[in-house]
Amino acid sequence: MSEGLTVGIDLGTSYSCVGVWNNDRVDIIANDQGNRTTPSFVTFTDKERFIGDAAKNLIAINTYSTVFSTKCLIGRNFYDKDVQRYIKHWPFKTFNTNGRPFVQVDYKGEERNFTTEEILSMILIKIKEFAEDSLCKKVKSAVITSPAYFNASQRQALKDAGTIAGLHVLRIISDPSAAAIAYYGLDKKIVGEQNVLILDFGGGTFEATLLTIKDGIFEVKATACDTHLGGEYFDYRLVDYFVQEFEHNYKSDLSKDARALCRLKNACERAKRSLSTSKKTFISIDSLFEDIDFHSSLTRTKFEKLNRDLFKSTIKLIERVLRDAKLYKGQVHEIVLVGGSTRIPKIQNMVSEFFNGKTPNKSINPDEAVANGAAVYAAMLSGDTSENIQDLNLIDVNADFGLSIGIKATDGAMKPIIRSNDSLPIRRTVIISTYFDNQSEIPIKIYEGEYACTINNNFLAEFELSGIPPAPKGTPQVEFTFDIDVNCTLNVSAVDKRIGRPNMLTITIDDGRLSREEVERMIAEVEEYRVEEEKVAQKLRARNELESCAHSLRNKLKELEVAIQESIMWLENNQEADKDEYVKQQKSLDTIANLTATRLCLKTTEEGEQTIEEVD
Repeated sequence: MSEGLTVGIDLGTSYSCVGVWNNDRVDIIANDQGNRTTPSFVTFTDKERFIGDAAKNLIAINTYSTVFSTKCLIGRNFYDKDVQRYIKHWPFKTFNTNGRPFVQVDYKGEERNFTTEEILSMILIKIKEFAEDSLCKKVKSAVITSPAYFNASQRQALKDAGTIAGLHVLRIISDPSAAAIAYYGLDKKIVGEQNVLILDFGGGTFEATLLTIKDGIFEVKATACDTHLGGEYFDYRLVDYFVQEFEHNYKSDLSKDARALCRLKNACERAKRSLSTSKKTFISIDSLFEDIDFHSSLTRTKFEKLNRDLFKSTIKLIERVLRDAKLYKGQVHEIVLVGGSTRIPKIQNMVSEFFNGKTPNKSINPDEAVANGAAVYAAMLSGDTSENIQDLNLIDVNADFGLSIGIKATDGAMKPIIRSNDSLPIRRTVIISTYFDNQSEIPIKIYEGEYACTINNNFLAEFELSGIPPAPKGTPQVEFTFDIDVNCTLNVSAVDKRIGRPNMLTITIDDGRLSREEVERMIAEVEEYRVEEEKVAQKLRARNELESCAHSLRNKLKELEVAIQESIMWLENNQEADKDEYVKQQKSLDTIANLTATRLCLKTTEEGEQTIEEVD
C-alpha cells in the first residue's frame, strides 16, 4: 500500500458512513456486505468479536453482549438525565466508574468492561478497514463529524476514539456543517448570500441548523436540537404498540424479555422503512415469545397517528431555530434533508407545508450527505490541490469547544462571549464592573452552551479577580479577556484597569477525558485484538478454501459418475454395435474424464498441516 489517505467519517448513533475525495469527487465506501452505511453495532461472543452488519444480525441471539447507540454516552457523566434515560432501553449492562459510563459484556467466557471511546474506536477501525480494502491504501487521517450540540468533552472524547483507532483526527466538525458542504461546497452556481436550513434527523437526535453561505464561507446562524427525538424514537413507539397488541391477543407480556424486544425492534425498524414507500406493511416473527408466532400489519396512517406528537415537535424546532437566527421562513432559500428518517413522507410533507410548498433539497442520499461533506473538508485540510475545492474558503470554527462560551449574569442568564461559529484563534474582551459599593472581588462563572439560562448549560470553571480597591459600585473597570488558541485551549484573564494587576486562568478539556496512559493502553489493546482477529480470519479463510475444494471435487466426481453410468447403460443396450461406435463412445467418456482430470490431492506439509491442492 502507498501513501496514507484522509477520509471523512460520519460516526452515527445508528449507522456510520465513510467517504473519500477521489478523482475530483467524493466516493462513498461500501462495507464488506456491499452496503454504503454500516450499523454502529459491536457484539462480543465466546469466540470472537463482530462489528457492523454481522453484529446487528446477532443481536437476537447475543442480546446482552451486543452494544449499540453508545455515541449517546460519549463524553457524558453517568448520572446525566439523558444517559439514564437511554440506558433504560438497552439490554446490555452499563455502570458508573468515577462518573464515567462503562459498558459490560461477556467476551470469550469472561466479563469485560469497555469505555464508550473504546466501543466507538472499534467501529472506526472497521470503517477504516473497509476504506483500506476498497482503495488499497492505508488510511492515516480523518475528519469526524458530531452533532452540533456536542460540548467540548464530547468532541474531545470523539477525538480520543479516533486516536485509539489509529487515526490522526484533523478536525471534528458538526453534522449540519458537513451536510452544507456536501450540498453547496462544490456548487459554483450559488450567487450572493443564501440562507440554508439543514434538517438532520439522526438515529438519536433531531437538529435544525441555519447557515448563511456566501463566497464559499459557511457561517452558522443558529442551531436547535431535540435529543429526545430521532429515528429510534419512532421504532420504540412501534415496539410499545406491538407489545400491547401481543399482550391483548395472547395474554402474555413480552416486555420483560430483552431478546424478544430486540427482535421486535428490528422488525419495527424494517416496517418503518417500508412505510416510506408503501402505505401498508406486515410484521412476521416466528416464535417471538413463549413459542408464539407473531403476525401483524401496520398502515402508514397508523404509524403517523402513533407518532403525531413527534412529528409536531419537528416543526416546533424549526420555528425555534428561525427565531434564534432572527429570520422568517420566507428568507430561507433552501431546505436540506439529512438522515434516514427524513425519508418519512409525513416529515417531508409537513416541512414543505410549513414553508408554503417549498420542496426540500434531496439531491444527495440523506444517509451519505454528512460523510460526503466530511470527505470534501478532509481533502481541503490534507492539502488537496483539486481545482474543484480551491475556491472554498470555509471558516475554521470553534469546533473543539463546539458550543458558545459565556459567563453567568446576575440574573442567571447566559452572556455569550465567544460564539460556537467564531473563527480560531479568537480573542474577545468584555468590561465588567462591581455590583455593590466597596466590592473587593468579582467572581465569574464560565459556561458553554446555547441555552439562554446558564442552569441549562455546561459549567466549565469559576474565575475570580480579587484585591479590587474600595469604590462605589459600577466604578471599577475590570477587563475580562477570553482567548482560544489554535490548539483549542481557553485562556481567561482579568485586569483592573486602574491598578493593572492581572489574574489568569487556563481551561482545558479534561472533564471526563481519558488520560494519556489510558489512551496508550487502549491503543496497545487494539493491536492485540488485530493480531487475534487476523488469526481467526486466517482460520476462516482456510476452512472456506477446504470447503470450496471439497464441494468442487464432489461435483466433478458426480459428473464423472453420471458419465460412467451412461456408458455402462449404453454398452448393455448396444451389444451389436460396430467398432466405430465403440470407439466413439470411448472418446466421449475420455473427454469427460479429461475435463475432470484436475483432481484435488490431500498433502501434508513439513509442519504436519494438511492442505488441499489442485494438480493435473
